[in-house]
Amino acid sequence: MTRPSRRQVLIAGLGLGASATLAACSGDAAAPARPTTFPPPEPLTASAGQSVTTARLTARPVTLDLGGRTVPTWAYADSVPGPTLRASAGDLLRVTLDNQLPADTTVHWHGVRLRPEADGVPGLTQDPVRTGENFLYEFIAPDPGTYFFHPHVGTQLDRGLYAPLIIDDPAEPGDYDLEWILVLDDWIDGTGTTPDEVLEQLVADGASGTGMQHGSMSGMDHGSMSAGQGGAPWGADTGDVAHPHHLINGKLPTAPEVLEARAGQRVRLRIISAASDSIFAVALGGHRMRVIHTDGWPVSPVDADGIYIGMGERYDAVVTLGSGVFPLVARPVGKSTGGQGLAVVRTATGALPAADVTPSELDGKILVGSQLEPDDSARLPAKSPDISAALTLGGSMAPYVWTINGAPYGQNEPLRVAHGQRLRLNARNRTMMPHPLHLHGHTFALPNGLRKDTLLMAPMESVALDLDADNPGDWMIHCHNIYHAEAGMMIDLRYT
Repeated sequence: MTRPSRRQVLIAGLGLGASATLAACSGDAAAPARPTTFPPPEPLTASAGQSVTTARLTARPVTLDLGGRTVPTWAYADSVPGPTLRASAGDLLRVTLDNQLPADTTVHWHGVRLRPEADGVPGLTQDPVRTGENFLYEFIAPDPGTYFFHPHVGTQLDRGLYAPLIIDDPAEPGDYDLEWILVLDDWIDGTGTTPDEVLEQLVADGASGTGMQHGSMSGMDHGSMSAGQGGAPWGADTGDVAHPHHLINGKLPTAPEVLEARAGQRVRLRIISAASDSIFAVALGGHRMRVIHTDGWPVSPVDADGIYIGMGERYDAVVTLGSGVFPLVARPVGKSTGGQGLAVVRTATGALPAADVTPSELDGKILVGSQLEPDDSARLPAKSPDISAALTLGGSMAPYVWTINGAPYGQNEPLRVAHGQRLRLNARNRTMMPHPLHLHGHTFALPNGLRKDTLLMAPMESVALDLDADNPGDWMIHCHNIYHAEAGMMIDLRYT
């Protein structure tokens, strides 16, 4: 693109050490007027018999009650997460974004293999939606699964602007009695600071030399780590932000959502991480989970005491409920502040668990999602890669700059692929932090065939990721830690 995006402007400022530019590029600042460079997307017409799902999202400032704590923030509704958007695979979705925020915004449909005009990346696939403007997102969702949507501007994800997107499979038998959607989040907005101010402070601390350097070591082969008895393979440094709260479905653990059912019922859990800087270990006290999907794709079912979930990942699991009152806990890994997320499952009378309850399952077998095996229906066709490319994650806390292939976004060279090719991304995490690597518009396959669009990579881990270039356009690959992404850990994937 000839015009830099808001993120490219930010990274250019960081590269020059001009942290003062951060406020001008944050979501709270008024952007200068710019000419439109992206034409309106071509309208889509529903084919004969195709269902159409319509919705309207109004992004606006609100005041939310998190369960005894009131915070000013930005959201799509008067609660977080926003209202669930639901359709079936193959449906045409028409969603209008009404921007009533004091800043530009967009909507990114996380994990959906849609057309690029609807992907929601300003400066790459569309112009930002200005204050007071509307934008119509039209796309066909080809794959059933658990997804969500959020802005792709600045640190807006770390506010209340997110909601589930569920694409149902009309052919799925649905061998369960109930379905619960569980959205996990780390929360800081309106608690005396904003996400933009948090990023500004991280940059300032890095410029002053108070940040911690993240050195490099030899790579680690994918699959060589073990979850152990509740131990995490994610290292001692899992995030950069001390979020004061962790939520499940927008509620604090002191006032948790209570999910009611009958003993013996089978429940499908759709677990979504909308967090910006936290890895969670998720467990339901008194139960084991049978994991059946990751990032929308079916896997060979595995029983586990709990699941590690990185920012942007999704897992589906089925649980047969016992009789009683049980804590469903999302504990941030490697963080000592902000408590934990908590919801409560009730199938009988009994007192609610304490906000800091520790289910014994957290000391059991916690699943590392990349160790799952795919269902045969989810495998890519057997094929050798046509081309390969390096995807090396790097960076430091002082200065606070995160990179792909040796440079921050806007200074690194885009990856290139031709339509129809099988591309192998040789991904290497050369830092001492974990990073959730997210690919837009496609999914990738791990060496064992597991399909995902977001992969939590451990420190020093290396893994070969294969993708089929079957969706022409310009796409983003980035770390889904929003602070790492905004400090440069992004790169373009462009079709030639």
